[in-house]
Amino acid sequence: METPSTKIATRKNITTFLVITGLLCLPLYILIARAGTLRAGFGGAGYTIMIMWCPAIGALITCAIRRIPVASLGWKWGQTKYQLWSYLIPFFYALVPYLIIWISGKGGFYNKELLDKVREGFHWSLPDGVVIFLYVILVGIFGMARSMSSAVGEEIGWRGFLTPQIAKVNSYTATSLWMGLIWSLYHYPLLMFADYNSGVSKWFSLTCFTVMIFSSCFIFTWMRLKSGSLWTGAILHASHNLFIQVIFTPLTVDKGQTAYYIDEFGIGLPIATVIVAYLFWRKRKELPVPADIS
Repeated sequence: METPSTKIATRKNITTFLVITGLLCLPLYILIARAGTLRAGFGGAGYTIMIMWCPAIGALITCAIRRIPVASLGWKWGQTKYQLWSYLIPFFYALVPYLIIWISGKGGFYNKELLDKVREGFHWSLPDGVVIFLYVILVGIFGMARSMSSAVGEEIGWRGFLTPQIAKVNSYTATSLWMGLIWSLYHYPLLMFADYNSGVSKWFSLTCFTVMIFSSCFIFTWMRLKSGSLWTGAILHASHNLFIQVIFTPLTVDKGQTAYYIDEFGIGLPIATVIVAYLFWRKRKELPVPADIS
């Protein structure tokens, strides 16, 4: 059990991390706002990569200042079943709303222009159905490496450092809510002052995105605390970005109002993640006590 002195130390750890990470992000927020896009920088994604690695750098600096062992960030792999579920859960909570959107006609399936580009890029002369199948398989497997390269930067900070620290002085529910608030605030400048949205009104996208972030934090927090591994967060994050941003959204044809239903800024994903979050919240008693959290 945390004593008053250790609780104070934990809160100092949290505050130090948040201040340092905020200071690291601030100049990038300004540069992104001035450019008006996340695609600025080297390779068309320089600012995106840099800002996603700020939480990792913040965590490592905090560990040095507060004399926290870097080994405590949850580097161990843990049980493979948690890593496998971390990969599959975003696939399922994204697939269901997209299927509903496609079947209902709110968005079309499938984007022939995307298939033509894929077919040309791979020099294939295959039927559309085969191209879709191969695209999903190849991107779903090999695309994870690229997606992980950026996602792990955030997750070293959010799930490696911050989640266990907050969980030492809060319940699972409170920890998830705090993480939802912090993670939302981290994204808000990108939504409000750049092009991190799907073209719908900023307030609509902000609301949908916030609900999705808060609910997904119940999943991320449960997996981190249960597995003891930050890699569950990295895989969850990478899988989420991959299936939504690279597979399901590009495969969807705009029917005029489609943006209000798809992606991270439409209404479909928030509903799906709230349902999954509730299922994890029901399993909160399976989690270790704070003293056992690494």
